[in-house]
Amino acid sequence: MAAYKPVVVQACPKLGERVTQDTLYWRGYKTPVQIKEFGAVNKIDFSPVPPYNYAVTASSRIHIYGRYSQEPIKTFSRFRDAAYCATYRDDGRLLAAGSEDSVIRLFDVSGKAPLRQFEGHTKPVHVVGFLSDKYRIFSGGDDYLSNLWDIPSATEIVSYSEHTDYVRCGCASKVNADVFITGSYDHTVKLFDARTKSSVMTIEHGHPVESVLLFPSGGLLVSAGGRYVKVWDVLKGGQLLVSLKNHHKTVTCLCLNSSGQRLLSGSLDRHVKIYSTTSYKVVHSFNYATSILSLALSPEDETIVVGMTNGVLNVKHRKPEEKNEKSQKKRQPVYRTYVKGRTYMPKQEDFCVSKPVKRVLRKYDKLLRSFQSSKALDAVLEPPIMLHTPEVTVAVMQELHRRGTLRSALAGRDEKQVNLLLTFVARRVIEPRFTPVLVTVADMITDIYQPVVGQSAIVDKQFLKLQEAIGKEIDYQEELLEVLGMMDTLFATFTKKRDTCLEENKREQNGLTEIIETNRSY
Repeated sequence: MAAYKPVVVQACPKLGERVTQDTLYWRGYKTPVQIKEFGAVNKIDFSPVPPYNYAVTASSRIHIYGRYSQEPIKTFSRFRDAAYCATYRDDGRLLAAGSEDSVIRLFDVSGKAPLRQFEGHTKPVHVVGFLSDKYRIFSGGDDYLSNLWDIPSATEIVSYSEHTDYVRCGCASKVNADVFITGSYDHTVKLFDARTKSSVMTIEHGHPVESVLLFPSGGLLVSAGGRYVKVWDVLKGGQLLVSLKNHHKTVTCLCLNSSGQRLLSGSLDRHVKIYSTTSYKVVHSFNYATSILSLALSPEDETIVVGMTNGVLNVKHRKPEEKNEKSQKKRQPVYRTYVKGRTYMPKQEDFCVSKPVKRVLRKYDKLLRSFQSSKALDAVLEPPIMLHTPEVTVAVMQELHRRGTLRSALAGRDEKQVNLLLTFVARRVIEPRFTPVLVTVADMITDIYQPVVGQSAIVDKQFLKLQEAIGKEIDYQEELLEVLGMMDTLFATFTKKRDTCLEENKREQNGLTEIIETNRSY
């Protein structure tokens, strides 16, 4: 008697994203820790010095968190109304923040009360930052002003009134201590020099500007507004280098990694996109629960912190790198044990004994071997198999059809089993790899259970779902055929018509006769 051959399950390639070095790197973060704040998180800023604490601005408070702490280690709450844009100085000692009451407050990180208060704006101040000389602060508010302040004297140095709408973002140059940039809802980004009385450069973004970012070299500027992230060359007078449109909703925040080779953007579409700064292509993306307002990456890329509109702070830490030295020392003797004798070549006088291979059959294979068709079908209709490995279920159905026992296996089922069958067929019949088999199964189920249609509301509902799925697929195929026909027509108009052999010979004969006639005329 011939040995039983197990059912051959057709292997199909899995469609998914291509695994790259960036994918492996950005997946190397732990499960996020979520912290609930009192309101929407409008700004996150990491301290530039160890231990890299970060300031979170939400509602009327500024919370300072340690790298691994889930509770704030310090709180600044001396605000009458909402606080905005708490930003660290380069030495990590001072913290500046704007507010809804138009006052800018300067805090010592080790204290509680503000060291200085800067009053000059008439409306809420959403933008605050330090210049690289550490002794001046720039600000922007809803009064359309961009101001520069002196920290020791707490006085206003200069005020620029060039924007025509709310100023909502800004950054300072790390190369030049007199240069800072502001972005406004008037669709412009302006570059200011503290030594001049007006802006030195204006860039038209085209949408209300939500965030600006200057590369460490000072030569490239990134602006975000609307669905667009645009990169500008400042050294060439604000020339547009690239415009990125990878988000579906407004981009709200930008961030660079420590090396400057990756650019991160957060959006109201709940996604964080990561771009390569050489090709400006998306190399990875993160998905979050709600819309994103703020984003920050720690100086060593060890922590990603995202603030959302519902007041949730999402914190991800990198997994520690595994030490391979100990594992290699442990694996070395085991490896030698397994390799031992593998390179030995048998001699001519040796007698080789082959070790019999024990074949382990699956449950459905055992049932098929004993010709229990109905039970074999039941074994592959279990939810784990149907959901995760539907190709196994289809392969058993195909084997039963080949044997001619599929109809008998489908017949004699109760309401629950018929409902399970129809659910699987209606869900998977539109997949091209399963369509040939499942169309036959659907025909048999319809023929077998047609007399009982109308007796069960559940079964009738599944039949209607199957009909709807097949109808939609037919309409979809018809539309694709129409598109294919239009594309064939376009391609036919683009291709050049090639001359046939007869046309080429006729053309050559006409050319010879013209030459002969010209010779005769001479």
